[in-house]
Amino acid sequence: MAEQHTLQERNIPRHVAVVMDGNGRWAKRRNLQRIFGHRSGTEAVRATVEAAAEHGVKYLTLYTFSTENWHRPKVEVNALMSLLVDAIENEEPALNRNNVKFTTIGNTLALPQKVQAKLDWLVRSTEKNTGLTLVLALSYSGRWDIVTAAKQMCRDVEEGRLRSADVSEAQLTSYLSTSGIPDPDLFIRTGGDLRVSNFLIWQIAYSELYFTPVLWPDFGKQHFAEAIEDFQKRERRFGRVTEE
Repeated sequence: MAEQHTLQERNIPRHVAVVMDGNGRWAKRRNLQRIFGHRSGTEAVRATVEAAAEHGVKYLTLYTFSTENWHRPKVEVNALMSLLVDAIENEEPALNRNNVKFTTIGNTLALPQKVQAKLDWLVRSTEKNTGLTLVLALSYSGRWDIVTAAKQMCRDVEEGRLRSADVSEAQLTSYLSTSGIPDPDLFIRTGGDLRVSNFLIWQIAYSELYFTPVLWPDFGKQHFAEAIEDFQKRERRFGRVTEE
């Protein structure tokens, strides 16, 4: 386990993105329904948000519900939506107490009206906070993000608000749902799988990737600290050659 004072003395990632994987397997190993794994996963969310704030991370993005997740059994999707509403209500006091600002990325208009209303309420409730920004990726996928940005750019070109000659990486980045949010420095995936699963695929081009076999409901503050400690040992060259 990384010691807190060691992390405070070294470079802390400005933005950490997390794929929270392993809820279903965690429940299966205990002969429980999948929803119990998701419920237990909310404890890991709380611990991770607290750890990120304590270590001075500025942005924390959690892959909460992907566009592909809509293909899961309806009963599980409905349970996840109800769980999300409960979590918003339960965590709002702690977010404000800890000066955490809340926002979302993704096609949130696809979510049930009750969920949209709760999300909007939480955004308004925390909008003046100045500490950690917590971003939930909901009905989100990296390809959806890029395609949506491309469509809007095409419309702006057609309507004269943008010239095709002006299209650049920076221009495209400004059209993504993460516009205004720095690219992740550290990408964490729990659960043992070694893939990015269509998450922030434009934004993580130069992120440091960290994979752990720990299932999400078991992920705690010490695991988050270990991921940051590993990050701090790496040399980020961004394609450049390190001088001897």
